[in-house]
Amino acid sequence: MNHPRATPATPATPETATPTGPEATPQPPGAPAADGTTPAAPALTPAAPANAPLHPATAPIAELHRFLGARLDTTARAWLDRALAEAAAHPGTHGPISVWELRLAEAGRRCGAAHADAARVLILYAAHADTEALTRVYDQGTADERRAVLHALPHLVPGPGARPLVEDALRTNDTRLVAAAVGPYGARHLDAHAWRHAVLKCLFTGVPLDRVADLARRARGDAELARMLGDHADERTAAGRPVPEDLHRARALALAPAEPAPAEPGPAPSSTPSHTTDDPHGKES
Repeated sequence: MNHPRATPATPATPETATPTGPEATPQPPGAPAADGTTPAAPALTPAAPANAPLHPATAPIAELHRFLGARLDTTARAWLDRALAEAAAHPGTHGPISVWELRLAEAGRRCGAAHADAARVLILYAAHADTEALTRVYDQGTADERRAVLHALPHLVPGPGARPLVEDALRTNDTRLVAAAVGPYGARHLDAHAWRHAVLKCLFTGVPLDRVADLARRARGDAELARMLGDHADERTAAGRPVPEDLHRARALALAPAEPAPAEPGPAPSSTPSHTTDDPHGKES
């Protein structure tokens, strides 16, 4: 459902102007230069098509840029070039709505449904959208725009400040939003209670657990998750409904022994002799 767009307030200074991690090298479109200026985004260059699609939440920004360059036609590439340049040059609010927010709304029509998520993530990144701006887009946007915001979170928000957006998406029954909410940002910042219920939400709504980022690590040895999954399996069996294979797989992980914590290093060996004296030859007087 489309949400009416209100006049946005001028966004605060972004939490991070240049995200760190694999996205930072090589420099992605719209990244600040060494002198602090923001150059226009480079033109998309067609490349050899890759066999596997890239996920917009996990692929480095530069890889997403190359991915679209290989797949968009000339007209769509030119449009995205302009949209990224506008977002990089005018990341704030200009007039009743930010220029780059208008481009987010056009991305599906301009780049096609298959590439709209990636295009929107690139635009959000080029605009240095901070938590305030991302929240505004999420609150006022369509379901497609909301999903793109969720995909952009791991690229733009280093801390838990955008967790309310993930929690809101998990309260919906839109499987596209639920699947985006259990991506890498949710895996990193949802607490144990919320994350367990996110796994159950996937099972209730039919979202494959392969979409849950970091499932194996977070589920392993989680006795409470194992209990919750067991109760859910019992309820389905009692109702004469099949228990999905995903549930068995997640419960097996939860019942597995937890990974042992790495041993803490012992005290560093002392370079001081065990018996010190003032005599350089070590003899006591």
